[in-house]
Amino acid sequence: MQEHARYTHEGFVAGKVLIYGPVRERGGTFGMAVFEASDEAEVRQFLENDPTVKAGLNRFEISPMMVGGARGKQPTEGS
Repeated sequence: MQEHARYTHEGFVAGKVLIYGPVRERGGTFGMAVFEASDEAEVRQFLENDPTVKAGLNRFEISPMMVGGARGKQPTEGS
């Protein structure tokens, strides 16, 4: 998990990962990250190279999201 944390932090420093961390639910804990990417393939490549995914310890799901608003970002006309 230390390698996973390092890898994800490197993505954060590079500007690929905007926010990340554990989500605590009653049924257990899972991780979540929000990416800024040109397409889904870029996100998939990043996630497939995560050390814990490569080791079979974690899996991932990708859900595209349209930005309705974000601090520091002005909405585009028609949004």
